[in-house]
Amino acid sequence: MRVVLSLTLSMALTAAAAAAQSTVTATGGDITVTALQHASVQVEHAGKVIQVDPAQGDLTKAKPADLILVTDIHGDHLSPDGIAKVRKPGAPVVMPAAVQSQAGDKIVAPIEVLANGQTKTVAGVSIEATPMYNLQRGPAAGQLYHTKGRGNGYIVTLGGKRIYFAGDTECTPEMKALKNIDVAFMPMNLPYTMPPPESAECVKAFKPKIVYPYHFQGQKPEEFQDALKGSGIEVRMLNWYPPKPAGGAN
Repeated sequence: MRVVLSLTLSMALTAAAAAAQSTVTATGGDITVTALQHASVQVEHAGKVIQVDPAQGDLTKAKPADLILVTDIHGDHLSPDGIAKVRKPGAPVVMPAAVQSQAGDKIVAPIEVLANGQTKTVAGVSIEATPMYNLQRGPAAGQLYHTKGRGNGYIVTLGGKRIYFAGDTECTPEMKALKNIDVAFMPMNLPYTMPPPESAECVKAFKPKIVYPYHFQGQKPEEFQDALKGSGIEVRMLNWYPPKPAGGAN
């Protein structure tokens, strides 16, 4: 019985680990995507590691980063301590000006500040900063959770694939106008971004080949998946919310 239980537990742990990782075929080798937690994503290609919003989850399991991208000032995206944990010495951190202002001297150089619409090659990777903002949702009438120009989404090109990290955003005109996106990471949580069906409708507008729902705590990503059935867009579900370790917190 102990052998059977041990084998069952081992298989369950293996399945859980696999559910946090996915690969995308690309020139020069596969791109490996690892869901750390919520909006924290690890991307690997050709020996290079990119960490996007390393703010949550067990970052001791994250690989040291050659490049770090930060989208916004909120604590589920910006963590100077998280950046320090995953950063290789001298690795550049790309961020909008609002993040640099909020972090102050807690994030040391090299830092690359990008505004919406700017494109720059950093650490050998082409990075395009895209708008991410709310159209209607906010904490009170006349206010928005994310104002236009404050935060960045990012499109990075790896192995000939254009990978879009939407960040905290609703379905903006700029997002709907995106072209040639191979892989997209789409948020779907209320009240800060948009519900899963609305996120799915936005995806139908710019038609990425593959989409990963992320940043969906408290929502039902299955609604997003169902809404995209028959669209020709591949939806990949990863485990963005692993159980907290006993006696600790993520």
